[in-house]
Amino acid sequence: MPRYFLILLLLLSGVAPATAGIVRGRITDAKGEGLAFANVAVRASTTSTASNEQGNYQLRLPAGRYELVFQYVGFKPRLETVRVAGGDTATVLNITLSPENYQLREVIVRSTDKDPAYTIVQQAMQWRRYHQREVAAFKARTYIKTLGRFTDVPGKILGLVKVGPDIKPGIFYLSETVSEMSFRQPNVVQERMISSRVSGDTKGISFNRASAGRGLNFYQNVLKSGFSERGFVSPIAANAPLFYRYELEGSTRQGALLIHKIKVTPRRRTDPVFAGHIYIVDGTWRLHSVALDLSKDAQLDYVDNLHIEQIFAPAPGPSDVWVMQSQKVTVGFTAFGFKGNGYITAILSNYKVTPTFPNRPAPTTPVPAPDAPDAPDEAPAVTRETVAQVKKQKPKLDGLNRTMRRQSRQVASTRDTSSLALGQLKRGEVMLVEKGVNERDTSYWASIRPVPLTEEEQKDYQVKDSTEVIRNSRPYQDSLDRKRNELSPSKFLLTGYVYSNSFRKRQWYVAPVFNIVNYNTVEGLVINPQATYTQRTDDRRTWSVTPSLRYGFSNELLSPSVAASWQLDAVKLARVSLVAGRTIENFDPSSQLTPFINTYYTLLQNRNYAKLYRRDGLQLGYQWEPFNGLTVQTTAGYFTRRELQNTTFKLLTDHEDRTFTPNEPVNAERPDGTRFGRSQALTTEITASFRPGQRYITRPDGKFNLGSKYPTFSLTWRQGISGILGSDVRYTLLEAGVRHSVSLGLLGTSNYRVATGFFPGSPRLAFMDFRHFSGNRTYLTEDFAKFQLLDYYRFSTADKFLEAHYNHHFNGFLLNKIPLLRRLHWQEVASLNYLTTPTANHYLELGVGVEHVFKILRADFYTSLQSGQRAGTGVRIGIGF
Repeated sequence: MPRYFLILLLLLSGVAPATAGIVRGRITDAKGEGLAFANVAVRASTTSTASNEQGNYQLRLPAGRYELVFQYVGFKPRLETVRVAGGDTATVLNITLSPENYQLREVIVRSTDKDPAYTIVQQAMQWRRYHQREVAAFKARTYIKTLGRFTDVPGKILGLVKVGPDIKPGIFYLSETVSEMSFRQPNVVQERMISSRVSGDTKGISFNRASAGRGLNFYQNVLKSGFSERGFVSPIAANAPLFYRYELEGSTRQGALLIHKIKVTPRRRTDPVFAGHIYIVDGTWRLHSVALDLSKDAQLDYVDNLHIEQIFAPAPGPSDVWVMQSQKVTVGFTAFGFKGNGYITAILSNYKVTPTFPNRPAPTTPVPAPDAPDAPDEAPAVTRETVAQVKKQKPKLDGLNRTMRRQSRQVASTRDTSSLALGQLKRGEVMLVEKGVNERDTSYWASIRPVPLTEEEQKDYQVKDSTEVIRNSRPYQDSLDRKRNELSPSKFLLTGYVYSNSFRKRQWYVAPVFNIVNYNTVEGLVINPQATYTQRTDDRRTWSVTPSLRYGFSNELLSPSVAASWQLDAVKLARVSLVAGRTIENFDPSSQLTPFINTYYTLLQNRNYAKLYRRDGLQLGYQWEPFNGLTVQTTAGYFTRRELQNTTFKLLTDHEDRTFTPNEPVNAERPDGTRFGRSQALTTEITASFRPGQRYITRPDGKFNLGSKYPTFSLTWRQGISGILGSDVRYTLLEAGVRHSVSLGLLGTSNYRVATGFFPGSPRLAFMDFRHFSGNRTYLTEDFAKFQLLDYYRFSTADKFLEAHYNHHFNGFLLNKIPLLRRLHWQEVASLNYLTTPTANHYLELGVGVEHVFKILRADFYTSLQSGQRAGTGVRIGIGF
């Protein structure tokens, strides 16, 4: 390796010079059991680390004398002086921590007050906004390790789908990353990953994100765990006493600080809240550390339990602000026969902090700190006022947000030259994964890894890394594929069959039988065999092709076609698509009438809802992202469309009061009928979607969009061109839309979509060129974000229109309060669908329902109004996770 490259590598990775030494050892409790993820910090510096699951730690330091602080939530901190020798020497320092003696030696509580914990929490609540904003910006080095393991693996999922031969008990995912992270108020987070390691995959790049951990900020009122649609109330939220009970278990002095240990418990067992302990610093009323749990009672969706530990410490420098030193999240899960657990641990160090305020505001009525206790284990006296009195002593935080915004703008204006800037990252880019992050060798990781590996992790790396060549070899992959490619009834009937060639990164997918075989009155029994061939590459430049050979036995019509797509650019998200041949199409291209639903209603209910036509020709499409947030889709196609007629009236169940209807859509704007005979159409369409403030991640293998706090706006221009290649249509459709998802905290999440448009001039077009609105007249629905009682084609228009859809997911806000229903973990939902056209006038649907029924189903009851008059009611059932 060239010398200058080695020097650059050392600078980037933060490796200590050759004179550095290592302090290592084991942190245990009084019984000799290792304390997992205990924090180890160099006093008065930005250097810190943590122990692993076995309690082992290591810290690389330049030669010199240091004071090390060992901390573990609920245990007494311990300060040890150590001298580090140079020359890559190792100093062994084993530490035993004792449980903190949180005592209530003397508590003065007024007769009108509750447990003194309530006044302490009230102070923390009143200072919450200040502590959330006290850091205007910071930059830090982050180390993250993620581990997931199976403790039990079923032979089949739900007794139907066979588990792959490569899924076994043990560690299934292990990765480490080192990143530089910057933060700027109010919530601008950027991250640059400089090294990554994934066990058993030398080309793999971890999906660890240091910025993702900021979602677990207990200074916010509501936190998102990532394992539930619900938000969870912080123990010091503005309305926390409505959800929590508090108990002061004791207080202790740590140096000059008086720390209160407060037990928090839910007032109601199934409230969206945590249980465990929070530790609050007296006088400043900030969080010293937390150890909190979520269980199934809190309606976690994907895991059985979740445990969060955080430790905070003063930031380097003269300012009185604190920052997070470490965070550990552990989970246990049981799902579909799988059992397992895992953790994510993050260590933050090398902080550079810009405070928001030059000085901390003084308390309105400061409470003097008690004198130091005579004995180390003797708890200090705690004197508290009533909660009502504390509420009258709110800190003067006027202009807090204004000051924060001003300081944040100042930091932003100098970020290109500031030591807080990461460099290279663009606007909206929240994470940049550098090229070559996965090329570091084991010696690099041994030198930079702050948390030593456990024996289990070492073995996983050794076994998987040493066998990677074998596991990626063709004989090994072929042996696994022979197991994976075995045909079973469940694949044939339910999920479809996948034939893989893993070594060459290719596969064939054949759809399940209910997609291949269907029935309609136009074609009769339909056999539609189709298989998708996909070729993947390491850089996501994939391509796929789907040939189809559809045949209707009643009309004796063969319809061959092919669809293909190419992923050209993984960063610009460029994709080319092609559809060519003969297809049988629904007049509404976005219809909810899937072949399976239409087959069921045709054969068993005497309802031939789907109206079909024949289409011959081809269409080309191109999609790309010119710049972040803007996506452009263009299509150009030429088709000959032919009208089809019913050719069969066979069914399985005959309802005497029903009869099949002609294969001609009924439409209010075409009272004389929608027949068109034969039509040729040359059309083009361009749709531009723009999402302001879109955040994204850039990786060597592509760009990943994350979303935005702003809505997505779209414009569509569809043009029918006459006089070329015999095209007989001439029309223009102009359409604008907006869609967004809005989180309302504990009240749930709202999703809305609005679209409006018109056909200018005097359009000449066939019925399939109309603007359709995807109605539904069956009990089954494919998409609850569409109309549920509207006739399929009745209000399709070639004029102006406005449609709006609104769904609100309460995420259990109401049903969770009903003792019997909350055990089912159902979640309530409400919806509204609206349409106006010249013929529809004002059409409105209102719906209420429940989702997560048996984990996957949703059932809604709808009622509709047509121009103020009741039009109908109905129940709809579909997928609703």
